[in-house]
Amino acid sequence: MSLVIMFVCVCRAVTDKDIDKAVQQHGCCSMRDLRNALGVATQCGRCALTAKEVLNDSLAKMARDIPGAA
Repeated sequence: MSLVIMFVCVCRAVTDKDIDKAVQQHGCCSMRDLRNALGVATQCGRCALTAKEVLNDSLAKMARDIPGAA
């Protein structure tokens, strides 16, 4: 488990761990889901690219953890 926390969205104080949790526990699988759940990219928008990268990483990690997944 990583102890490093990265703020992805400073406007909404959303971290990479918040996005990972939203994917794992709340089923977020798109930027629209993250915007609705966490408010990511709803203010200045500068976090959108990084949030998308973290989202994709979280989804890929989840897929690796599922037995029999591609």
